[in-house]
Amino acid sequence: MTEVEPWQPRVVAFCCNWCAYAGADLAGVSRRQYSPSVRIVRVMCSSRIDAGLILQCFEKGADGVMVLGCHPGDCHYISGNQREEVRIQEVWELLDLLGIGRDRLVLRWISAAEGELFGSTVDTFVALLQSKGPLGRLPDGA
Repeated sequence: MTEVEPWQPRVVAFCCNWCAYAGADLAGVSRRQYSPSVRIVRVMCSSRIDAGLILQCFEKGADGVMVLGCHPGDCHYISGNQREEVRIQEVWELLDLLGIGRDRLVLRWISAAEGELFGSTVDTFVALLQSKGPLGRLPDGA
């Protein structure tokens, strides 16, 4: 009898080039292991991520989406992360209306020096998604 692999969520992580992506790189260089469920998409600024792109991720099969950018005040594009924060609050409301749920979208500020925070953020989000199960289906045993 073969053992069945546990379900792993599909996660898309949009990472700001200047901070969060560098934090992900530091996690790798530091050999900080984190869930392999995440697929990193490098963007110049977190403010490049809009509602349409987030919804497209869910439409294409993502179970969760992460938007990771520079800390407030540290944005290389002055206030891009502040604009993104306002946008994400609107997207959370939309996700609730659509029945997807706001908890499947996370916004975090991670600097280039925070490789450990990047890894723990990914692991915490993946654990949440594992407890919720695949988008559109109940978890096994429910």
